[in-house]
Amino acid sequence: MATLAELPDTPRFNIKHVAEQTGILPVTLRAWERRYRLLTPRRTASNYRLYSEREIAMLRWMKRRVDSGLRVQMAAEELHALRRSGEWPDLLPPLEKRAPYVGESSPSLFSARLFQALKVQDESKAAQVLTQAHASFDVSTLGLEVIIPCLVEIGEAWHRGEMRIAEEHMASTFLRGRLLTLYQAFPVRRRGPRLIVGAAPGERHEIGALVFSLLARRAGFWVEYLGPDVDIADLLDFVRADRPALVCLSATTREPAVRLHNVHKALSRLRPRPRFGYGGRAFNSDPRLRELVPGEFLGPTLGEAIGRVASLLKD
Repeated sequence: MATLAELPDTPRFNIKHVAEQTGILPVTLRAWERRYRLLTPRRTASNYRLYSEREIAMLRWMKRRVDSGLRVQMAAEELHALRRSGEWPDLLPPLEKRAPYVGESSPSLFSARLFQALKVQDESKAAQVLTQAHASFDVSTLGLEVIIPCLVEIGEAWHRGEMRIAEEHMASTFLRGRLLTLYQAFPVRRRGPRLIVGAAPGERHEIGALVFSLLARRAGFWVEYLGPDVDIADLLDFVRADRPALVCLSATTREPAVRLHNVHKALSRLRPRPRFGYGGRAFNSDPRLRELVPGEFLGPTLGEAIGRVASLLKD
């Protein structure tokens, strides 16, 4: 079974990003480091903490143990015991592809049940629904036919005034955390083509990019996921260091979509220059935006985007 040891150990994420990806407050992260010596984050020249993808996965493992009822100290001792024996915690194994279910177990019904649980802020029920769906469907079906439709319904409920903004944020954060768990469950295939994925500058909605990263890692690509609102200067630093074959960014609204023109312009100055691909709801609702952004439009759906990437990088 794959372990956390297979994840990249390069320090690159600040504490704000780690808090967003794990659901652990920065003050709690610092307390865990101080009290239980779980991590030793590297420091920038300005003394800011930097964490690796492996450390983020370790923190998520800790949080899952604590959420299951284990005291923090006991979870930390369990982790230290594994490390003293030369072992790492296991990643969740990839799911085998299964045929779609029908009737009471269809993806649409799971998605509806998930939405109802999150609408009333019943995280326990939502977790139960996702666990059942996780056991019934492959990752593509879980992401594209259960979680994504649920998120769409959450957004529409907020627009109709049926959910408050705090409830919408809670539901979105819960689902993002589950998607990150799935993403980190797949081992990094370092011999596959390398992709850098994120959301456009100014784009706060990252779910589409996250699901794309999950599907791309499942398809065998070496994926580095940078999260929402990717800064152009930071992106260029990543590209210079990692030399990816393809940079993929998403946008859901017009303004972040237009900014992708500047991203392409900046990437085009690099040598070697990576390919640049993009997609998202903004380009589906207004196809004219595709004429403003150079690069490769990856397609109107996530499934088509994965196929397009495979075609672009087949050599």
